[in-house]
Amino acid sequence: MLLQLTSDQELLRETTARFLDETVPPSELRRLRDDPAGFSDAWWRRGAELGWTSLLVSEAHGGGSISGRALVDLTLIAYEFGRRAAPGPLVATSVVAAALSAAGGDAHASVLARLLSGESVATWCLGEPRPNDGLGRITLDVRRDGGDVVVSGVKRPVEAAASASHLLVTGRTGDGLSQVLVPADAPGVSITPMSSVDLTRRCHAVTFDRVRLPASTVVGEIGAAHEQVERQLRVALVLLAAESVGAMQSGFDMTVAWAFDRYSFGRPLASYQAIKHRFADLKAWLEASHAIADAAAAAVDADSDEAPELASIAKAYVGDYGAELLHDCVQLHGGIGVTFEHDLHFFLRRLTLDRALYGTPAEHRARVAGLLERRMEAA
Repeated sequence: MLLQLTSDQELLRETTARFLDETVPPSELRRLRDDPAGFSDAWWRRGAELGWTSLLVSEAHGGGSISGRALVDLTLIAYEFGRRAAPGPLVATSVVAAALSAAGGDAHASVLARLLSGESVATWCLGEPRPNDGLGRITLDVRRDGGDVVVSGVKRPVEAAASASHLLVTGRTGDGLSQVLVPADAPGVSITPMSSVDLTRRCHAVTFDRVRLPASTVVGEIGAAHEQVERQLRVALVLLAAESVGAMQSGFDMTVAWAFDRYSFGRPLASYQAIKHRFADLKAWLEASHAIADAAAAAVDADSDEAPELASIAKAYVGDYGAELLHDCVQLHGGIGVTFEHDLHFFLRRLTLDRALYGTPAEHRARVAGLLERRMEAA
């Protein structure tokens, strides 16, 4: 979390935190485990009323930020989502709303309005199955055919595809990238559920079998969406990092409280030097993750030159050290830490899924190395 919030930002954060505490306590997360969507439509609409879906949308399209730093504001909500392992496609819907707002025009105005009101959700179809599952490998075909576009290929994993009214699909047109807003019920679209380690987040494989759509469904310019896709990726990475840090914070706090409450040989666990050393490592990783996630959010929001590498650095660092931290928290709890009845696994599950979406830590380390190499060559 940012070291200093404005009063409006603090109000946004507190309002979201209270709402999540009241509506999705651990008992509700356990109940939602068997829900096909993982969240209710009515609950999502109430969240939209709190501003979850509007922060990355321009005022001209009905949105607006709290502080003038829209993405930083949204990370406050993502952080609270992580703190409670809350359900709902916050990242995916926010990315699509931002993309439609940036595209401008009236072609997608009705879809955007429904996203802002919470009447519907949307998701981004970026990743692909093996052997094209590496970050940046896009083979789904988007081709012109007269006044139409035809979409063919497979995307996976796609969050909340079965709940979405529209799918923002990133594909390849010749040597360039194109994006198409595909209605989820369009002929030729099939959605298959995938297994997910998270209790409430649902992922799917989506097949596009020569899906024919009017050219008006293209978001931006056909074959010229590379910069647009890169911007969306950075936004998604920043939001995932903020959410993951929230999960880390909850797991850490829970484990510290446990170490002081649990006694061994007449002394609290927290009093043993070996345990103190482990907590010192966890605290260092946690504070570094806060700092890196906040720096990435500020850079991407400002569209600074450092934004691409900072977004990937945050994804790589938080993904690796967050997993290490939460696994250590499980071990420090002992046997109770691996039971379903304990709440700690909510946060490990959430971070594990966030770690896998939009590129692995290893892929983002390679991405940072490539960015720095190109910068040095240019200099």
